[in-house]
Amino acid sequence: MSEQPHSPWHRVRAEITGGRQWIDRAVVLTYAVVTGLVVVGFTLLSEAASEAFGFVTRFGPAGPWLPLLWTPALAVALLWLTRRFAAGAAGSGIPQVVAALEYTMPEPERSRLVSLSLSLKKILLVSGGLFAGLSIGREGPTVQVGAGVMQHARRWLSPQSKIDAHDLIVAGAAAGIAAAFNTPLGGIIFAIEQLSRRRGFSHSGLVILSIVMAGLVAVSLLGNLTYFGELHAPQPDWSLLAPALVVALVSGLGGGLFTRLIVASFRGLPDRFSRWRVQHPFRFAAACALAVAVIGIVSGQATAGAGYAPTRALLEGQDELPSMYTVLKFCATWLSAWSGLPAGVFAPSLAIGAGIGRDVAWLMGVVGPAAIPLIAFGMVGFLSATTHGPLTAFIIVMEMVAGQSMVLSLMAVALVATGVSRLLTAPMFSELAALMAPPGADAKG
Repeated sequence: MSEQPHSPWHRVRAEITGGRQWIDRAVVLTYAVVTGLVVVGFTLLSEAASEAFGFVTRFGPAGPWLPLLWTPALAVALLWLTRRFAAGAAGSGIPQVVAALEYTMPEPERSRLVSLSLSLKKILLVSGGLFAGLSIGREGPTVQVGAGVMQHARRWLSPQSKIDAHDLIVAGAAAGIAAAFNTPLGGIIFAIEQLSRRRGFSHSGLVILSIVMAGLVAVSLLGNLTYFGELHAPQPDWSLLAPALVVALVSGLGGGLFTRLIVASFRGLPDRFSRWRVQHPFRFAAACALAVAVIGIVSGQATAGAGYAPTRALLEGQDELPSMYTVLKFCATWLSAWSGLPAGVFAPSLAIGAGIGRDVAWLMGVVGPAAIPLIAFGMVGFLSATTHGPLTAFIIVMEMVAGQSMVLSLMAVALVATGVSRLLTAPMFSELAALMAPPGADAKG
């Protein structure tokens, strides 16, 4: 009896005898492992850069004042390197990935936004920005780094392979998020929510497996850590309903304002600052960096870097930050991004959100362990408001703070904050991606 072409036995035999497709799959998974290794290297280098900046500020009696010279000088040098050798590395990195996925463009244009070479340069430039003391994070840039590493796998795939650049970019970008935050589920949700709006990924199983592989590599080398520890607070009850709602509304408004500022800063407005940025980019970057350095001195350097240490201190109930920390971190992050340097806003958004939660708790008289859930609510609220990705924000924060006991509360705050932000602004990454698309590029249907 002849075997039917769509019978189970036919499919099993096709899988067993399809040697080339197994090689292609092995290539993709190998690159997923490499992506995990690159992200681990990026993590270690960026942490070393942040610690080195701390050493600079403690260098003798003049140490606290050195950033007034150090930060602007290094910012100008980094901007020159970016514009000269890695123009596509400027900014967060997520808009570049979104543009590469959403717009049709020739290969040279896509390589300008996502490539292995650009990924390696991005790592060095972002680490340099942390060394300079700017208020930036590595998580958004890790999306571009992971996408560039994974896309490089195309040259080793067979012509018959149906794994295209779109699937590889999605896999690499999501793997980067998963490995950077140590949140594999967050990486998967990020791929679905942020990167596949116009077209799903055709090899979903392979994409998800790549994300998991990169995450496993990061966990095996860095440890199964939660960046902000574990919440030691009572489960939220109805007494926190009003404060939680205030946190969600303030986070939504703040995130919407932050998004509008970032988009307007890159798009340019008919004002003298925008004209100065275009006509004298290095002077403008130096001025932004000087302002960031001044903010750093005022805050006791609490605003420098991604903000992991201050956020963890707040979640652990160790509130030794200045009273204006939230506003200072907000301004330092915006100015760092406006300078034109490679600068991620993912982790700084979490720090700003944590500050919002702390401030609302203080204003509404919530003290002690009861204030800790509000800090987590601020984190998820501000992140979801800036990214317009409530599911991604909810999963990432839940996994990073081991907040499984607050699943429904975190999700509700993320949805409310996103809804408020959408009344004020369009999605930040899509808006910035449209600015990065080459002239004449059409959106993919």
